[in-house]
Amino acid sequence: MSDVVIVEAVRSPIGRRNGGLSTVHPVDLLAEMQQEVIRRSGIDPSVIGQVVTGCVSQIGEQSFNVGRTAWLAAGLPKQVAATTVDTQCGSSQQATNMATALVKAGVIDVALACGVEVMSRVPIGSNSSKKLGYGVPIPKTYFEEYEFTSQFEGAERVADKWHVTRADADAFGLRSQQYAARAWAEDRFATQVHPIDAPDLNEEGKPTGTTHRVAKDEGLRDTTLETLAALKPVAREDGVHTAGSSSQISDGSAAVLLMTAEKAAELGLTPKARIIDTCLVGVDPVLMLTGPMDATQLLLSRNNMSINDIDLVEINEAFASVVLAWQRECNVPDEIINPNGGAIALGHPLGGTGAFLMTKAVHELERADKQTALITMCCGGGLGTGTLIERI
Repeated sequence: MSDVVIVEAVRSPIGRRNGGLSTVHPVDLLAEMQQEVIRRSGIDPSVIGQVVTGCVSQIGEQSFNVGRTAWLAAGLPKQVAATTVDTQCGSSQQATNMATALVKAGVIDVALACGVEVMSRVPIGSNSSKKLGYGVPIPKTYFEEYEFTSQFEGAERVADKWHVTRADADAFGLRSQQYAARAWAEDRFATQVHPIDAPDLNEEGKPTGTTHRVAKDEGLRDTTLETLAALKPVAREDGVHTAGSSSQISDGSAAVLLMTAEKAAELGLTPKARIIDTCLVGVDPVLMLTGPMDATQLLLSRNNMSINDIDLVEINEAFASVVLAWQRECNVPDEIINPNGGAIALGHPLGGTGAFLMTKAVHELERADKQTALITMCCGGGLGTGTLIERI
């Protein structure tokens, strides 16, 4: 089988809730990322076989196959097919993994994987709300099999099981902020971030005809351990997690261009990385957030590798306990984990985050002159995504 390579990857800045990107329709934000990854690669968009998009809250502005709508809104070739997938938080990483499988199997030669979520405009849980009048997603039969827990409660139970303390979580939250601040101070994101000119709105919410530029991730906070220690827990009265050790509600989009190594050579393109392997695993839906443990162990075992063979990990910081428990379970060295900060500092635009992590990993391998990266995420419902890549 042919090797699948990543030719280009790009992301928007991550906007905070009701921040700079909140005036942008999700379709327009995704369309800009699709256009930008094509522009950067110089590829003729008509050679792309399929577009695979990740998005969680597929309702309202993010409904009706948002990946296809964005492609058409961007004026890109109508004959290129598109689909949108929901694997909860791991949606756009799974979109990347599915695109990889399509290329690896020879169904297509070129694929565009991407993701979007504008949580300011389409809040988390919108498509599950009782207010819609369409019932609830979890029927009574589910409760005969499993206890239904929230992700917040799952994170607390993970903390309990792996002995993650409030002090541990606060320290990790500070680490994320400090690493993200360092990354921006040293311009480490320069090659991966595409600034967005977002429309200005008047008091009635109508465009004024002017724009403002969003060029930097907006979630960064200048904080201290003392400040973090003073925050109230978000799940339990005596809980481990606060707003300072949990991922942020965010807006953003990212895109990753994949193809066979042979197609890249034919088109005269220089790949940035090779995809070694991918996986999607199912785990206990009550603890819910342990997926990165199983995904990591599966990928390493299947490829006869150990964690010592990995130079960089991009793991989603859904909650501090998720990362710290995974680190303890898989014996991961601290220095390879999220060296430029993660979702606690940068934000977590749900269905877009997997493509963000892929983009961050590809560019950081290049910037830091490293070789191998693991990307992994926990997902609602008890799933874990995983991807191994190797710099070329």
